[in-house]
Parts: sequence; C-alpha cells; structure tokens
Amino acid sequence: MSARTSVAIRLALSFALMLAAARLPLQAQAFAVEEATIAQVHAAFQSGDLTCEGLVESYLARIDAYDKQGPNLNSIAVVNARALEEARSLDAAFASGGLTGPLHCIPVLLKDQVETSDMPTTYGSVLFEGYMSERDGTIVTRMKDAGALIHAKTNMGEFASRYVGSGFGIIRNAYDPRRNPSGSSGGTGSGVAANLGMIGIGEDTGGSIRGPAAVVSLVGLRPTLPLVSRFGMMPANPTTDTMGPMTRTVMDAAILLDVIAGYDPNDPVTAYSVGQIPESYAAGLDTGALAGARIGVIREPMDRSVDTMSEGFRQVRARMEAAIGALRDLGAEVFDVAIPGIEQVSAVFRANSYETEEVTDAYLAELRDPPYRTLASILLSGRVNPWRAAGMADLLGKTTRDPGYLEYLLAREQVRQDVMATMAEHDLDAFVYATFDHPPALIADDVETNPAPNDRYALGDNRSLSPLTGFPALTVPAGFTEDGLPVGLEFLGRPFTEAMLLGFGYAYEQATNHRRPPATAPPFGG
Repeated sequence: MSARTSVAIRLALSFALMLAAARLPLQAQAFAVEEATIAQVHAAFQSGDLTCEGLVESYLARIDAYDKQGPNLNSIAVVNARALEEARSLDAAFASGGLTGPLHCIPVLLKDQVETSDMPTTYGSVLFEGYMSERDGTIVTRMKDAGALIHAKTNMGEFASRYVGSGFGIIRNAYDPRRNPSGSSGGTGSGVAANLGMIGIGEDTGGSIRGPAAVVSLVGLRPTLPLVSRFGMMPANPTTDTMGPMTRTVMDAAILLDVIAGYDPNDPVTAYSVGQIPESYAAGLDTGALAGARIGVIREPMDRSVDTMSEGFRQVRARMEAAIGALRDLGAEVFDVAIPGIEQVSAVFRANSYETEEVTDAYLAELRDPPYRTLASILLSGRVNPWRAAGMADLLGKTTRDPGYLEYLLAREQVRQDVMATMAEHDLDAFVYATFDHPPALIADDVETNPAPNDRYALGDNRSLSPLTGFPALTVPAGFTEDGLPVGLEFLGRPFTEAMLLGFGYAYEQATNHRRPPATAPPFGG
C-alpha cells in the first residue's frame, strides 16, 4: 500500500467517524461501549448513566462507521429496522420494573443462519434475499425472553461454509481486513470483535464458532451437542450441528449460555441435557478453577498440510508455549499426551457427506413459502458462490442409508473411544491445543469467482475433534503473534463439562488479559 493511499484511507475513516459521532446522543457518548460487558451495561442502566436507546444507537453508529466503510468489515447482513423502537420499549419497562432479565437490552449479533420473525433470514445467499420465515428459532425466543435485543444479523459463509457468499460478499478479519475471518460465523466474529454488538451467536458444524473466535481474539464455546436447541436453524449435518456464544469475555459467554441451554421439544436431542445443566454457569466462575486441574496438551497437528517449519506455525507455537506456562502458573498439571489416530481426525470428519441433502430438504419443507425447496434446486439456480457450489454438489444423491455412512459412524465412534480412553488413562480433566496452528491467510482476489481459490483457508485447522466426538470445546484468546494476529487456545472436555471449561477459560483469561480490540475500529474520537 502506498503512503498516499494510506493517508487517503485514514482521512476517509476519520470523516466517517466524525459523521457517526455527530449522530450519537450525548448520553451514549458518555458511556464507552467499546469492550463493555453485560455487567457494566446493567450497572450503567441502574446508575442512570445510560439508556437502552443510547446503547443501541451507539452500536448502530459503529456499524455505520466500520462495516460498510472504513475497514469495510462487511460483517453485518441486515440491521433491525425496529432496533431503536425496541430499545425505547425496554427503557420504559426498566423505568417501571427494573431489568427485564439477565440479557436486558443486551445488543446481540445473530448469525443469519437462524430464523427471526421480524428480520430476513438469508443463509448468506442471494437466493433467499429478503426472505421472511415469520418464525423465531428457539435460541431467539430464549434470548428475547431474557430481555435481549437482536439489533443485527450477521453475514456468513454461504449456506454455512467459509467466509464469502452470493448474498453479501466477503467478510473481513477485524484485525487485518486483508485476511479471512475464518468461517462460517465470520460475520459474528468480526462484528463482536470490532464492538459492533455486545455479544454474538455462532453456529458450529465443524468449527464455525471456534475458528472465527480464535482469529479475532474472542471467546467461543461449542457446547455439547444436545445442550442448545437448533430449532429454526438451517442444518448441515445434524449429528455435528450446534450453536453457541461468541463474546469478548468468558463471563458474558457464561451468562448467554445460562439463557440458551436446555431442553426444547422442537429439538428432541436436547432431552439428553436434562439433569446435566448447573443452576448457573456464570455464578460458578472462579479465578482459582485451574488449581489442581490435569490438562493434556495435544501437540500433533490435526491438519497434515500445515508446514511445521513455516514462520506462521512458529509464531503460533510460541504463543501456545506461553499459554501452557500460564496454565502451570495457575496451578494446573500440564503435560503432553498422544491420542491414537489423531492424525486421521480431520479426514474422518470430512467423510460425512451423507446427512446434508435429506435434512436440508426436510428443513426447507417446514418453511413458509421459501424461494427454493430442495438442495438440488438451490444448486441448479447457478447463483451460489462457485466454491460453495462445488462443495455442495458432492452432497447430492447421498443418504444416511448408504454403506459409506456406516463406515463413517464406525470411524467416528473409534475416535470417541480413543479420546475417552486417553482421558481415563491419564486422569485428565481436559485437553488443550491451538485452535489453528497457523494464522489466517490472505483473502484471494478471485474468492468470489473461482471454485478453487488459492487462499489456504483454514490452514492448521485443529477444530474437528470437538464436533466429531460431540464433546464441548472452548476457545479463548491466547495473545497475538509477532505480526499482530490473534491466536486461540482451545480446551476440550467430556460431555456436559461446560461449567468446568468455562471455569478454566475464566481463570486463564483473568490472569493473562490477552483480549484487546482491533485498531481498525477504534472508539469515536480516539
């Protein structure tokens, strides 16, 4: 980039900031929304230093300044046209009776894979542009019942893969807009990281919560598969699909999980969660949670294509060594372990191409007058992003009755047994590893037109172990590489150990304080 171009960008960004700041009410400007937590916002409401309307208007102004101009993060698919009206309603409710729930007026960025009755649901595709299903997903109902305000839905990789789609284009990494934000919940990731919303919801089939969280310095929780209802969400592979929090702090993730976890008759698999949920995930967080914990370090790369001699690998491993040292300093027993067949995990996960067409067609059949009713008709439209279309074509004509599906299930069960046996043999509470062994790559120039772009997407990916087993995994910020790119540290535990994992993440977070906001989206006037 030339010096002249750099100056021009800075001037344009400064002008955008001045315009946005001029639109902010004085009350909103007095409260710094950047990096604010749920507890801080509720305290400001109660002290009279902030209103819901002022808070929401602040986030909308930041979206104006940073999402479609400035760094052009392109993380937002649609803004809730009634956001300020809903905020004023919440202010009236607060004036008459106080907080309406644990998420009272907490602005949520919701991945556009989840249905909302009052906003379009597009799945990142131009094929569903403006589509209104007129129903709310269970997770949406629960957040609204807790007082939350969904002020925007986020851009996503088309039909839940990667970071680009025909609907809204390329999502950019908030820490370096030239790089990918991981996927497919990249819009939620970059949006929450850049303080365009307070908390976010992502979906994780093979890593789409934890990947974006890792590369934009966020906390991302993939819960045990049956813990959170998927009703109202377009599925991909129901034996690995789930949703969970993407937040800037572990405490906010725990508060959000308290709201969204639990049995839903619309998603019967959640019945397995009955009796497995603590009274409160948030109330149990403790800075001493790592004392005495036994943590097994997985060093073997699960992505066999990563170059262990590369500079990117070296920089990530340096951060991991520092993280392991911090865990020891916090009282954990940390030692290397080897899981048999770990090098096959990613290949086993990718072998499941059998579930998608059936469940997609069944889901579309439930919708009110959708523009497309089958996966085949979606692909025959010829309008899906070329890379995504190529991947989806491989899913056609396959069912869970095919012999290959049995082979996949047997291989998956072997991985589960190997993981559990390793934990038992070493008396482990959790595993720990890098979410990615390499920083995110640059966005390819032809990513919107080439069915095989050379962008080295997801290089160093270690995310498949959690979805393949169905076990919970928590990614937390582990600092930054020498090049200034975020690194994610991932904990994985046995089923329904979210409270323990959140405790580990909280203790590590509070001791290290690695989270810092991206320079691309500074406070107004800063």
